[in-house]
Amino acid sequence: MDTTVLWRSALVQLVAVAVFSIVLAILLPHSFFDTWGWVTGPLAWLLCAAFTARVLGLPAGNTLLGAVLAGLPSIVFVLIGAHWAGSVVAIALFALWCARAPRRAVAAG
Repeated sequence: MDTTVLWRSALVQLVAVAVFSIVLAILLPHSFFDTWGWVTGPLAWLLCAAFTARVLGLPAGNTLLGAVLAGLPSIVFVLIGAHWAGSVVAIALFALWCARAPRRAVAAG
């Protein structure tokens, strides 16, 4: 397990999710999330994971798979009304996944 990737992926994902959430909250009314949150939340999560993969040089497909798997337990938190607690758990699981994933080879030159 690469602990550097663990902490960096957790931080990048956390910041990406926070910034994206704030931007969406500013741009869209709360009623939008009542109706479309079940779609926009997972899509935003995957976009943030793709961003994290790009920033850290992680393989995109494997990172997105990890994001999907890490996001599944957060469904329980959404159902019990603790959405942000679910996000924290998902970020932790996602970072663990990323820390175990092989990094892409960076071309020398």
